[in-house]
Amino acid sequence: MLSHVTTFTIRGIDSLRVTVEVDVRRGLPSFSIVGLGDRAVREARERVRAALQNSRFQFPGMRVIVNLAPAYVRKVGPGFDLAIACGILAASGQVPPEAFERTAVFGELSLGGELRRGRGTLAIAEGAARAGIPALIVPAENAPEAALVRELDVYAAATITDVVAILRGDRSERVADLPSGEAVAEDAERPDLSDVRGHPGPIRALTIAAAGGHNLLLSGPPGTGKTMLARRLPSILPRLSRSEAIEVTRIQSVAGVRLGGGLAVERPFRAPHHTISPSGLVGGGPTPAPGEASLAHHGVLFLDELSEFGRHALEALRQPLEDGRVVVVRGQQAAVYPTRFVLAAATNPCPCGHAGTRRCRCTENDHARHRRKLSGPLLDRIDLLVDVQRPSAADLAAPPVSASAAIQAQVEEARQRQRHRLRDGGAGCNAEMTPALVRAHVSLDDVGARLLRTAYEACRLSARGHHRVLKVARTIADLAGDEQVGGDHLRAALGWRLEEEQVDAHVA
Repeated sequence: MLSHVTTFTIRGIDSLRVTVEVDVRRGLPSFSIVGLGDRAVREARERVRAALQNSRFQFPGMRVIVNLAPAYVRKVGPGFDLAIACGILAASGQVPPEAFERTAVFGELSLGGELRRGRGTLAIAEGAARAGIPALIVPAENAPEAALVRELDVYAAATITDVVAILRGDRSERVADLPSGEAVAEDAERPDLSDVRGHPGPIRALTIAAAGGHNLLLSGPPGTGKTMLARRLPSILPRLSRSEAIEVTRIQSVAGVRLGGGLAVERPFRAPHHTISPSGLVGGGPTPAPGEASLAHHGVLFLDELSEFGRHALEALRQPLEDGRVVVVRGQQAAVYPTRFVLAAATNPCPCGHAGTRRCRCTENDHARHRRKLSGPLLDRIDLLVDVQRPSAADLAAPPVSASAAIQAQVEEARQRQRHRLRDGGAGCNAEMTPALVRAHVSLDDVGARLLRTAYEACRLSARGHHRVLKVARTIADLAGDEQVGGDHLRAALGWRLEEEQVDAHVA
């Protein structure tokens, strides 16, 4: 007898429909799985056999062939266990085959028949909804995640016995969707800018970066607060919208960072070690998986000690920074991972970290080698160059410059202006504006146009740098509540991109 069961496989951060075909017929007892599955899929034979027998179901002593269609798509992971088991039960007459006409299943089985939580459940649920399948059965621990897809009836099962009861109609309760206040709050307390003493300039740079989605580089001696400042950047970013939270949750689920939890409510903050590989940073590997750049989507990617990162890893960031996505091709199949994040990097100005002071003992060659570690094309994609110096004793004893909540309110107002202005352009913030959007929405007065022209000709801004200065100026104007980008806004934007003496010499 032949049966068909619908399940899904993960490709990138999305899912692809897979039909599990099971044929049970007379012949020498055997159990084979075909359809381009990896080792975890092939090992499902032993898991499924033991799970059915230990759950008191009959495993047919006949010839069992399982095909995972389409056969040209590589299938990865143990999530096909439940579909294979259900297909065998249907083909052997233990479950009505018509039960699978409107129901998909997904999950890993233990040898005792329990369902174990797995990766990518939200992507699986979204795939089922797109395919027009009204119901999905998943492990109980993954059910709250799948229930985020409101168009779908999600059923939670702890064992294969529960799955059979649902398919036979003995159980009908579905998992309720999370309330619209959304999900589970994070346990850890967020770092707040009220912990920072002094540093009004760097805090202003963080505000601009958060308001427009701009990348920034914090440079200064060791121990001046660069890392402390960067770790507080997520606390002033706008709150996640539901669509953004769904994307963040999907990526974290596929990567195994969040398994079975509810909707993400905090913007991600990723701080990889400087020994990370290019595939670890942007995604890839033998079995493609999201990298740190994708895990930071809609959040912050913090690269501490930027000059210590491998050259190949940093150069791999160029396309994600420019395009907001990275395409990984393996075995003639492409996986697309989104990478819309704010890059916050920190570095020392020289190998010893004390450039420009009497404590510095670095030679000119040391300085030159340190500068060569960071390529021009990468630095050209950074909008704000922030000098972080040692705070004074009076600063350390003084009250904080501001708290995160107050700055976040300013950022929210600026982002609201951007969303209203760019609602038809496909961009979410100023940093995402295309050249056409820059021309349409950034009009300079005479003073601003003259300043930018002089800076471009004398300070040797690249064409990319020219556009990025305009985007930062637009953000500064949004923070001020100004519709027109004026000379003061542009001068401030140039000041964050160029050395102070360059601005004074060429833009005065």
